[in-house]
Amino acid sequence: MNKSFYVTTPIYYVNDRPHIGHAYSTVAADVLARYARLRGRPTRFLTGTDEHGQKIEDRAKELGKDPQAFVDEMSPPFRQAFEELDCSFDDYIRTTEPRHERKVADLWKILEARGDIYLGSYEGWYAVADEAYITELEYRDMSDEEKAKRKVERKQEESYFFRLSKYTQPLLDFYEKNPTFVQPEGRFNEVKAFVREGLQDLSISRTSFRWGIPVPGNDAHVIYVWLDALTNYISALGGPAAPGESELFDRFWAPNAEVVHIVGKDILRFHAVYWPAFLLSAGIAPPTQIWAHGWLTINGEKMSKRSGNFIPPGPLVEAFGADVLRYYLMREVGFGQDGDFAHRNLLARYNGELANGLGNLLNRMVRSIVRRSFGGLVPTPANREPEDEALIAAAQKAAQESARHLDAIAPHRSLDAVWELVAAANRYVDQTAPWALAKEGKTERLGQVAYTVLESLRWLSVLIAPFMPAKSVALRAQLGLGPLEPEEGRDAWPAAWGELTPGTPTAPGEPLFPRIDAKQEKALLARLGVGTAGAAAPGAPAKKSKQKSTNEPPKEGTIPFDRFLDVELKVGLILAAEAVPKSDKLVKLSVDLGEPGPRQILAGIRPHYAPEALVGQRVVVVANLAPRKIMGLTSEGMVLAASDTEHGLSVLSLDKAIAPGTRVS
Repeated sequence: MNKSFYVTTPIYYVNDRPHIGHAYSTVAADVLARYARLRGRPTRFLTGTDEHGQKIEDRAKELGKDPQAFVDEMSPPFRQAFEELDCSFDDYIRTTEPRHERKVADLWKILEARGDIYLGSYEGWYAVADEAYITELEYRDMSDEEKAKRKVERKQEESYFFRLSKYTQPLLDFYEKNPTFVQPEGRFNEVKAFVREGLQDLSISRTSFRWGIPVPGNDAHVIYVWLDALTNYISALGGPAAPGESELFDRFWAPNAEVVHIVGKDILRFHAVYWPAFLLSAGIAPPTQIWAHGWLTINGEKMSKRSGNFIPPGPLVEAFGADVLRYYLMREVGFGQDGDFAHRNLLARYNGELANGLGNLLNRMVRSIVRRSFGGLVPTPANREPEDEALIAAAQKAAQESARHLDAIAPHRSLDAVWELVAAANRYVDQTAPWALAKEGKTERLGQVAYTVLESLRWLSVLIAPFMPAKSVALRAQLGLGPLEPEEGRDAWPAAWGELTPGTPTAPGEPLFPRIDAKQEKALLARLGVGTAGAAAPGAPAKKSKQKSTNEPPKEGTIPFDRFLDVELKVGLILAAEAVPKSDKLVKLSVDLGEPGPRQILAGIRPHYAPEALVGQRVVVVANLAPRKIMGLTSEGMVLAASDTEHGLSVLSLDKAIAPGTRVS
């Protein structure tokens, strides 16, 4: 477990501004780096920008700028975006830096000395957008629109070639010995099938443009942008290097380290075929694993400038905070698969999982029970009962499963395991009813319950730290704990129960995740340029909907969608129920809606339900009704029910233990 860990993102091409796809790759790498540090592993995390090539030269000319001045302007926004996302990279490399250019030239000389580079000429179809030649078959299969989009042109030029064909069998042998080299497995199968067809030698220099690293000994040529760009993974460590020449390279490159490249599926061939072939030629071990994630659509549509939905991460960070965006990116999409970024899904996960799940758990215990019953101090645990042991077992399982999934680079499944514990802890609170224990004066039992929840929260503060580092700090502060401080050689992942010291002063603060009501949601979506027709980048014109305008008068018997959004339906857990004196119909309910204390709701259902039969039911509540007085008692909501002449009245209930306060939609 203490083997060094080196994780990289692709270095991002700077012909445009950073968007949510760049954020996705970089946050994933950061989660893995933060997790490795918590496990006590020597860790290094690299990101940066790719700044050479014909596309950069052409774009700079269009703007009337020198290429270096252009990339100097375009690279900083990427670094700023990743800093805003709280990504803890150890190094940010630019391919125009002298340290990188020197090492690219060094690698070229090594490949040349091995006899794997020769001078020839090349004629073929060149896709400017990809900075790569394509085969005749690929050209024939392209539509005219795709050819125009990728700027495919016929080229003939003198070129240096890398003897890629020589590495067909060595690569297949390497894949056989390293069956998890590429993940997901389906993409590895595609890579192996491509190599089995037989590799052709690869053109690795260009004479048709000048913006690149000169070929050593022949500056009429510049080095192929992909040989240049891929070398960043070792040039940032001071490699290629002889043993002892670079401490970073010795410590953080394979086989001395676990090396993981996070890339998009569109650049997998460069990383899984060309890159290991270059390294094998140079006598350098290939990386341990290449993880190719999928593409994101935006609100169900392909991300593109034409659609106006090319989303920068900055406005989302400003609207929701970095941690919420990080959580959503890692939670919503199965890592390695294509997925959709949907603003409304982000809001639903925020309210349902963060505010009503984790935030509510913290609020109910620290701001309510511990403050009122124990003077804000962590109580001393007493004898454990079966439900306590069950929650402890759930915490242990969550920590083990979360770690297992992060080790396997499945952050979405890791969060599934963490939220199993959040749900279990909320069910435990519902089951043990600490408010009733306090009312009944059962202080010893209440202390055990409170301690069990607080210790669960301490474990959760560690489990969420790779994903939501700032919220981890804030959660721990309310528990009276300092921030996590990873140390090499010390495993800080939770394993031992009971390390929260009794008597520790808690520090109730603002809600960890303040709920966003329907009006706030509407305002946030408008601010982000999102409407019922989809998404638009802030400042961009909204895309026209194919549907009829929502400004048309509603048909008779219908309501506008916005009016529906004004009704706040939430899951409520009935904690207590009693008949209202002098009324044949009313039952007074104490309902947990995920708030610091339960609400009182009056329901006219007594002819159909014995009050005691309602306790423990999860029901649907209209949560934003104005309070009203009934028979001198205040009712703070409405429980939904249905009735007919055959079956009578039935309260709408849920068949799963969804957390109280979860929005119903």
